[in-house]
Amino acid sequence: MTDELDRVRDHYRATGLTDRLRTALAVFGPEEGRLKPEQLATLDQFHTRGLVATAELANLAAITAGMSVLDVGSGVGGPARFLEATYGCKVTGVDLSAPFVEAARYLTARTGQDGKVSFETGSALALPFKDGMFDAALLQHVAMNITDRPLLYREIRRVLKPGGKFATFDVVLNGGDPHYPVPWARTPGESFLLPADATCEAIEAAGFGTLVRRDDTAAAKAWFAEFRASGPPPSLNLGVVMGQGFAEFATNLGRNLMEGRLGILTAVFEAVPVN
Repeated sequence: MTDELDRVRDHYRATGLTDRLRTALAVFGPEEGRLKPEQLATLDQFHTRGLVATAELANLAAITAGMSVLDVGSGVGGPARFLEATYGCKVTGVDLSAPFVEAARYLTARTGQDGKVSFETGSALALPFKDGMFDAALLQHVAMNITDRPLLYREIRRVLKPGGKFATFDVVLNGGDPHYPVPWARTPGESFLLPADATCEAIEAAGFGTLVRRDDTAAAKAWFAEFRASGPPPSLNLGVVMGQGFAEFATNLGRNLMEGRLGILTAVFEAVPVN
């Protein structure tokens, strides 16, 4: 388990990330200038379909003001900032990568949300939170890096209140071995994909009941096709976060989806009360 975590942590090491972000954000003016969360959407939504997918998932999970929400695998904090700005909920993010957490805190300070959105460094397999702390939890493009799915989903269930919502938006195995590298793994050694059925079965076994389940592969394919047709990416893109090689990662993800090797699962579950 430690070796697997180390490989994943190395993949997201992102040396000098906060400095790269500071340089890239100079296009918006002086460092002390306040940014709006939506200005960061092209570089802080680290998943297929970007901000649109986050908004859809939050809507399906019925996020509302006053909720306490956990973003598992929060990256540089884009979804967490969006949730707070849109719904007025309190959001906590947790990520294995210390540079990502540092960058998330920096960006959140730039948007003036640091008193409402917080981030912790930690493993999704040992969440640094007490039982029953959260009303909802989101997991977007994270589970592909985790081999012990039963433990992952049990940990999420543990920190949710009874009746709490767990919303996931993840890449699933569809048919055939993927082409590597991809955004979450340079080699198969960091990638632990499951088919959609096996994913949902593991989640239900951890103490959840299914509320919503849908296949969003077609929407992801359309998004990649539109992305390719739109020309060069904006200067603020995920390459700033992931560094050299991200273009190849993204191209392979699109190819894997188009060839039917991978799919996209969107689902919402409810934490079943323990008798």
